Amino acid sequence: MTSPPTIRIGVLGAAAIVPMALTYPARSVPEVQVIAIAARDPKRAQNFARRHHIPIVYPTYNDLLADPDIDAIYNPLPNNLHAEWTIRALKAGKHVLCEKPLASNAHEAEEMAKTAHETGLVLSEAFAYRYHPLTTQVKEILSNGELGKIKHIDAEFCFLLPSTNNIRFKYELAGGALMDCGCYPVSLIRFLAEAEPTVDRADARLFAPQVDHKMTANLSFADGCTAHLECDMLSPKLFRSILGVKGDAGRLSVLSPFQPHWFNWLTVQGNKGTYRKMVRGENSYILQLRAFAQAIRGEIKLNTNPSDAIGNMRLIDAIYEKARLKKRGS
Repeated sequence: MTSPPTIRIGVLGAAAIVPMALTYPARSVPEVQVIAIAARDPKRAQNFARRHHIPIVYPTYNDLLADPDIDAIYNPLPNNLHAEWTIRALKAGKHVLCEKPLASNAHEAEEMAKTAHETGLVLSEAFAYRYHPLTTQVKEILSNGELGKIKHIDAEFCFLLPSTNNIRFKYELAGGALMDCGCYPVSLIRFLAEAEPTVDRADARLFAPQVDHKMTANLSFADGCTAHLECDMLSPKLFRSILGVKGDAGRLSVLSPFQPHWFNWLTVQGNKGTYRKMVRGENSYILQLRAFAQAIRGEIKLNTNPSDAIGNMRLIDAIYEKARLKKRGS
């Protein structure tokens, strides 16, 4: 039997996340090959390609999309460009792995999903944590009734971003804490609850007009479960990444739910006893890239799909509205 052909990936932009999320993981995923890159600054693209052994550099994004040898696109562009260039890539016949959040708002996400459906191509939002065994195990603990009926979910992701000139602090680029680190708790809460919440309260602390450096929100679900999320890009603590789940028969906590391959610690007190452990697994980005390739080949269905991304963006939009801020891209 012959092996399936390698999936050839092109990169839109020389973003800082590309090595961690794509080029390094690709070394461990023989099913894919990163073959091309384009950036707004051609010299930067050349330097980036040389450092990371990418053989082809295109002068423009459109030139890269026109290459018939490219099967898929990785889109790490600023948030406000996700929709435009993902849609262009899909229409050019390329599968797309798009960095989170998928879009600036729910309407953009819906347009992206529509294009993916019409073209029959894979579109995935890059929440790598979803593919780590830690996330799978947490989901199983909740599903098997170990904590009883779930009453409350708390998810927080906070860090100190020292450069206040960063694009993540710019409204016109669809920035803000909720869009950046906050989209992780949004994603995880929805994934674990398997339902769409109502936003009861949201409070923002602003870095600039319409730009939140911190957001907290209280959510409620139809079955009586509640949730709380917190995100901050100017956190007084250098780094805080936690998950807590309370049920009527026990509780669960996770240290580092969003970066489980760096370090994680799971603690469970439930009807099957108390235990604590690190859940081991491959690098989350390797797992994500492998799953993306498998989805392109029709071997699996991804749970980071356009429908899930629309749900994330609807909740983000609703939190901004409750906090009396404009949704991004409006």
